Amino acid sequence: MDALIQVVELLAQIEQDMSVPKNIRSKVKSAASLLQIEQDMAIKIDKSLQELDEIAEDTNTPSYTRTQIWNIVSLLEARKV
Repeated sequence: MDALIQVVELLAQIEQDMSVPKNIRSKVKSAASLLQIEQDMAIKIDKSLQELDEIAEDTNTPSYTRTQIWNIVSLLEARKV
């Protein structure tokens, strides 16, 4: 569970970064909220990973934010196994 708390905190940092476009911050908030719902762990991680993949592929995502997203994806994939 500690890994999920860390991921939510990292997502919150991105969400609060005003240099990130608003639509990206909105998607980040959505991904974080998916991790906090009461549901099977694998399902909520999968849903959040899908959202994060969309963010990473978005051309409006700044490169440093994309790197942060990839790090978060790595944390989630490690937690999923």
